[in-house]
Amino acid sequence: MLDLPVPVTADLIARGVCRAMEELGYAAMTEFPLGNGRRVDVIAVNGGGETLVVEVKSCLADFRSDRKWMEYLPYCDLFYFAVPDGFPRELIPGDCGLMVADGYGAAILRAAPRRAMNGTRRRALTLRLALTASQRLRRVLDPRL
Repeated sequence: MLDLPVPVTADLIARGVCRAMEELGYAAMTEFPLGNGRRVDVIAVNGGGETLVVEVKSCLADFRSDRKWMEYLPYCDLFYFAVPDGFPRELIPGDCGLMVADGYGAAILRAAPRRAMNGTRRRALTLRLALTASQRLRRVLDPRL
């Protein structure tokens, strides 16, 4: 039987990113709604309150058709793109971090520059993260909700 390569989907990339972030001391969540109405692919926060956002791009067409990622920048201290192996990395803007990921993990190839998040926004975002995480856990524990 021939083993064909399994395509690395956005969901698998997000899972690998979450695993890698947790190894680095962050608590990660996928599909998180921001205060501006946008939804990030992955958001992660560490014990010091540092917030990281990751935009997943599973293919070149996805990257070329989406420019809303710039609206995520005010909501994080660090911003990364996560792409599969083989993605043309030179297309990722140099002022953004870069990860290569699959369903099992992610490697940071270029560190993201630090950005200064507004303190009021940080507080509101942290509260929204806590509430969202609690609600998601509650739905897992009690599916009737």
